[in-house]
Amino acid sequence: MPQDVLPDTFRFRASRPVGGDTFSKPGIAAGGIDQDGFRLPTVLRTLDGAWVADGWGAVTMIPGSPVTGSQADWAIVLAAGRALHDATAHLPRPPFLEARTDAWARADRATWGSHPIDVPADLSELVSRLREAFAPLGPDQLIHGDLTNNVLVAKGASPGIIDFSPYWRSPQYAKGVVVADALCWHAAPPDLRLSLEVPLSAVARGLHFRLLTSIEMNTRSEPAIRIREDLNRYQLVMDAIGL
Repeated sequence: MPQDVLPDTFRFRASRPVGGDTFSKPGIAAGGIDQDGFRLPTVLRTLDGAWVADGWGAVTMIPGSPVTGSQADWAIVLAAGRALHDATAHLPRPPFLEARTDAWARADRATWGSHPIDVPADLSELVSRLREAFAPLGPDQLIHGDLTNNVLVAKGASPGIIDFSPYWRSPQYAKGVVVADALCWHAAPPDLRLSLEVPLSAVARGLHFRLLTSIEMNTRSEPAIRIREDLNRYQLVMDAIGL
């Protein structure tokens, strides 16, 4: 493990390398956009200009606390995401996205129909209900697909956005994932999507993405055990919002 070289620096393991371009993605995003209405960490290079050294990368830390809990103001998260996605709308599609093979990437592709995955028989009815609510969500662009818990609020500063998770999807999809997470894991009220004006189809895709991610991550090692709690949450949320 390398030694810290700067104070106020967050070090992370480059656990999912993609060729030699592992962490150019946050560098491109942070370096090529105007940060108006949000803050991004600075992605640090090594002295020879690389993004990763011995399997590790580093970014500057952003002060703030995540939006979380039953009393959370999710409008702050969506507003920060909207500002970020307005700023990334002009960026081209990063080529490394096609090389991703992690559970999140597989679940995302299955949610959009490009690479189906196997769904356990006892979950197929739930997945079918979600798919029935799918509808187009608008043009694709570079988005942060995991804003939940990654928007940091600090007094007197624009929201900080960390852990950029790149996807080439509609910004409405990112909103749907946030609302799905808020309903499932943060005790948000069932009318949250209405108050935030997020389409039901976006929430359906968000729930579908999270459910398939749980399946991909857990069914190979612990069938029907680890995902059962997740399944119950999804079922309750779907019933509550009319899916």
